[in-house]
Formats: sequence, structure tokens, C-alpha cells
Amino acid sequence: MDPTQTGTPRTGTGTRPGVGVSGSDRPRLARHVRLTFCRTRQRQTLQLPETVVVLNGSGADILELCDGRHTVAEIVAELGARYRTVPDDEVRRFLTRLAARRYVEIADG
Repeated sequence: MDPTQTGTPRTGTGTRPGVGVSGSDRPRLARHVRLTFCRTRQRQTLQLPETVVVLNGSGADILELCDGRHTVAEIVAELGARYRTVPDDEVRRFLTRLAARRYVEIADG
């Protein structure tokens, strides 16, 4: 679920060290981020100013559900229904990393 970043790296993300994502949090893409399908790569990507993040299948599936309405627990349950087992801790770590990079905003649940 680790996104691969291409383009200009961002610095000074202003992360909240040690803060994770809880099951009741409601993630959504940040305003400056777009989830799109890249025909050249045949994959979902996150488009940011001067940056493209190429996602693997599971990362894209998680981010498609990050609409600000679904809680993290609901996202895990939905993915579990699709794929049988989804490690809750991996989904949370993925969202925590993206929130630290300011690709995803987390609303407290």
C-alpha cells in the first residue's frame, strides 16, 4: 500500500508526530489532491501541484472510499467485504502516512 512518488518532493509537511488514525476518523482527500486514472501508466494516481503519486491497487481502493463520509472502520469493513481480509493496522498506517504528507485530511469522528 505504499505510494510511489514521482516528481518534485515536498518538504516541511508539518506532520503531527506519533499521531495515528482512529477507527472513528473520517478521511478525505485534501483540496489540492485529485485521484485520477492515468491511461499511460494504467493505474490510479494522486495528482498534486508538481507531483504525481502512483498508487497500487489497494492504495487506490482505500482512497476511493476517502470521501469524508466513511469512517476508517467503515473503509476497512468495505474492503474486507471485497477482499475477505484487510489488515486494519495497514490501512491506518497508510492513511497516517498520507495525512503526514498532507495528501489526506482527517476529520475527528
